[in-house]
Amino acid sequence: MRSVRVSIFALAAAAVAVLAFRNTDGGTISGKVAPLDGASMVWAIRGADSLKTDIADGTFSVQGAEEGTYTVIIDAKQPFKNVTISNVKVEVGKVTDLGEIRLEQ
Repeated sequence: MRSVRVSIFALAAAAVAVLAFRNTDGGTISGKVAPLDGASMVWAIRGADSLKTDIADGTFSVQGAEEGTYTVIIDAKQPFKNVTISNVKVEVGKVTDLGEIRLEQ
């Protein structure tokens, strides 16, 4: 009987964990920056709306983006130049992966 209770508890905990990490509030824009320490922040801009997130270890993930077309700006550190990527299409519940973005000096 005790093992049945433990199993039910484990199953319930797993279900809560899965649902807690679901992104149902829009889409996600992700990517990598090279060199890894060449940029600090990324912006996703659509009309008057903007989202931003930090870049950690060369990777980023802008979450909660509404469906539509965005301009993504990588805020580079000196001596690198900022990068602007236009026409990034986002769909609700999906990840738009920009791949590796190489920064130039």
